[in-house]
Amino acid sequence: MPNFVWALLIALVVSLVITPAVILFADKTGAMDAPDARKVHKKPIPRIGGLGIYIAFMAGVLATLQLDMLPEDVQSGVIGLLIGATLIVILGLVDDYKNLPPKVKLLGQIVAAGVLVAFGVQIDFIADPFGDYFYLEYFAIPATLFWIVGLTNTVNLIDGLDGLAAGVATIASITILLVAIQNAFVLVTIITAALAGAAIGFLWYNFNPAKIFMGDTGSMLLGFVLAGISVIGAVKSAATIALIVPILALGVPILDTSFAIIRRYRGGVPIFKPDKGHLHHRLLDMGFNQRQAVLLMYVISAMLGLSAVLLNEVSGGIAVAIVVAVILLVFFGAKKLGILRMKNP
Repeated sequence: MPNFVWALLIALVVSLVITPAVILFADKTGAMDAPDARKVHKKPIPRIGGLGIYIAFMAGVLATLQLDMLPEDVQSGVIGLLIGATLIVILGLVDDYKNLPPKVKLLGQIVAAGVLVAFGVQIDFIADPFGDYFYLEYFAIPATLFWIVGLTNTVNLIDGLDGLAAGVATIASITILLVAIQNAFVLVTIITAALAGAAIGFLWYNFNPAKIFMGDTGSMLLGFVLAGISVIGAVKSAATIALIVPILALGVPILDTSFAIIRRYRGGVPIFKPDKGHLHHRLLDMGFNQRQAVLLMYVISAMLGLSAVLLNEVSGGIAVAIVVAVILLVFFGAKKLGILRMKNP
């Protein structure tokens, strides 16, 4: 079997085995998510499930990826990604136990992203649909930090229903995996497969009714790894629009976060202040139960992921048409659901 299949299977098995131990550990150490007016669960739930995802992901990667066989610059990038992911998990654990202020958490995310940059991982150019390249030069490092921190937070902010963030991240991982297979980028296939396997195994315990939440430990890890690996290889190897593939793959959390920022700005409230205007909240208000809302968002994510895969197979003009059509449909749906209107917690 290909190495990426082994990476997925190893991460999946480790995740299934380790998560019950994480549940017990969370209960013993007081890492519990208490219900409140904004949350939908009714009793305290363990919330450091991301620790299990991290252990499973690292097991899948380290067991199948032969670092010494990689070019030196690529090897450096992978090491940076794994170190940065470890820092993100530590930050998430501290936040899950202590509830860090948003500015402190943001600073920690920037430091973790800075590790990637220090190891040579950065967005050097952006390609247009017709094969021309725009080199970022002095803006390469700021753009990379913005990209990584931004995607880290988009997955974090969508983690509001049982199984939502884990499922969406799984679909995004598989999307980038498929694009990497199309472009024969073995490194990216292994890392995204390991991430998908770890998330799927965790989802067994996290789907409604959840026995454990991933917490910031898990949601930030998933976003960080997807952002980092897209910079390392999947996007640069794509033949159509650089950076569009992971943007579409993570379209649901990216758009939900963007609408939240617009909504809070228009409502005159701080951007970091929580509200109940997210897509999953609107779906619940419309009468969907948790499972139905999550499954619907899986379908939307899968459609966006399919669009991303198709972009790698079509001409520049068709790629532009697909992206424009997706954007128009998204904004039409957002207007219908009232996601741009402020709703108090």
